[in-house]
Amino acid sequence: RQRILLISWDFDTRIHLTRGRRWWQRAWRRDEYPARLGSFIVWLTRHSNEVEIRILNWSFGLLKSTARGTMMLDLLTWLRYPRIDFKFDRAHPVGCSHHQKIVLIDDTLAVCGGIDMGDGRWDTQEHLEHDPRRQRPGGSPYGPWHDVTMMMEGPIAETLDELGRHRWARAGGRLLPPLRPSTHSAWPDRLEADFENVEIGIARTRAAFRESSAVSEIEELFLAQIARAKSFIYAETQYFASRAVAEAICVRLAEDDPPEIVVVHPVTAHGKIEAAVMDPARALLARAIDAVDRQNRFHLYSPWVGQTPIYVHAKVLIVDDEILRIGSANFNNRSMRLDSECDVFIDCARPGNAHACDGIQRLRYSLLAEHLGVDAGEIAGLIHRAGSMAGMIAGLGGGEGTRSLRPFHAGEPTALETDLANREMFDPEDPADMFSILPPRRGLFRPGSLLARSMDRLNRKRRRE
Repeated sequence: RQRILLISWDFDTRIHLTRGRRWWQRAWRRDEYPARLGSFIVWLTRHSNEVEIRILNWSFGLLKSTARGTMMLDLLTWLRYPRIDFKFDRAHPVGCSHHQKIVLIDDTLAVCGGIDMGDGRWDTQEHLEHDPRRQRPGGSPYGPWHDVTMMMEGPIAETLDELGRHRWARAGGRLLPPLRPSTHSAWPDRLEADFENVEIGIARTRAAFRESSAVSEIEELFLAQIARAKSFIYAETQYFASRAVAEAICVRLAEDDPPEIVVVHPVTAHGKIEAAVMDPARALLARAIDAVDRQNRFHLYSPWVGQTPIYVHAKVLIVDDEILRIGSANFNNRSMRLDSECDVFIDCARPGNAHACDGIQRLRYSLLAEHLGVDAGEIAGLIHRAGSMAGMIAGLGGGEGTRSLRPFHAGEPTALETDLANREMFDPEDPADMFSILPPRRGLFRPGSLLARSMDRLNRKRRRE
């Protein structure tokens, strides 16, 4: 009714909504909106006398937009509409990115998670191996994609709207005033809420820039929540390359009775540069962690459908079915210190939140069932009989044409890959180290840390062999 504010890492006006009129279909009624996103935004503005649409995208998206011919036409078309404002955010140190994914509607409804409004993102929970509906704007197919986001209504939306308006102003946009109180609910009629009457927390990452100080709530909360786990940690992440997270896991695995830790992530990072940076770091960290894991409690998996890997873009953390965390932050150094990130979480230990534990457990069962191709109602019994999540996963196996979680086995990085990973090249913990060619001041394996001692033992063993 009043304002739509979208904050994203990527935004592509060429994508199509699942409903709406295609360009070749003639409009017979005034309320028949176009399916193409860029055209839909114009239609929405024309059919509302008041709503304003503000879109904030990472500045690197400008380079992408030049290769998306019709998107540049959309941006030029939008200039005619003063209530549509699209900005590329450059308010960050060189080498950092704005990685938050937030949608704010009338400061009454908010969406925060891992997915952008870009091409190649759409999929269903079935993640069919070959789905003709998965098409890029040009018509080319793409593979299965797994993502998670959280939709929220109530005071949390007002708080996230304040965060969004601050970021808009920081990027050079005019101040967006708070909106008048709204009695209208934008919550989709067909969407049933998983939680009601809960307190929701917000955690952020932001690098220091000009007058804005650094914020590292994401990292602080990850370390605290890993340390708090009593029985298990279930996580989904696009990358596993964070030194701080890996060290926190090592500390827990060195205990006499460590929690079970299950991490679901993609087979390889998306993109050549990302794979060259993140994959070797993951291999080195996984080996160092395995050397500490004497009770076989740490497990890395990748989801598959038949012979096709499912790309995991979700960022989820569930601890003891007491903590649920969903957002934009991955297990990599950039998410801890460099890029702008935003996570939201429910903690059952907070006063009045105890009733949310059952919902968190249902979500964990649902995610495991989705990856394993079984009914969510079976998961509790399967885990009980197997004794652990990893035992259940191993027992189910998975053959051709079926859904499965396959163990990740770290390959042997080359000498160059190892050096780049140790230097935390392109994934540093400080913006000043982004393009450094000098030896790292800290590096992936800090002297004296449990990770470093573990890697030293592995290297000595390798030299003896």
